[in-house]
Amino acid sequence: HPILLYMKGSPKFPGCGFSAQAAQALSACSASFTYVDVLTNPDIRAELPKIANWPTFPQLWVNGELIGGCDIVLDMYQRGELQSLIKQTSISMH
Repeated sequence: HPILLYMKGSPKFPGCGFSAQAAQALSACSASFTYVDVLTNPDIRAELPKIANWPTFPQLWVNGELIGGCDIVLDMYQRGELQSLIKQTSISMH
């Protein structure tokens, strides 16, 4: 899955405000994204911060690369960068 959001809960039932905001920003970009609920995947929740060197959730990954957490996602969205990234990723998928 090229666009992957590791979050607490799901986009419809987020487990924290930061996860909710990140999912909303992706949805606002009409992004087709997959999510992993770290609350129901304790192994991922424990290991991913070590692998990614990023301590918190949500974590947005695009094409296997860590983009960042909630603040970065929202900042990119406000600057129009997230929309461009999503569009480029969608084009390269087809």
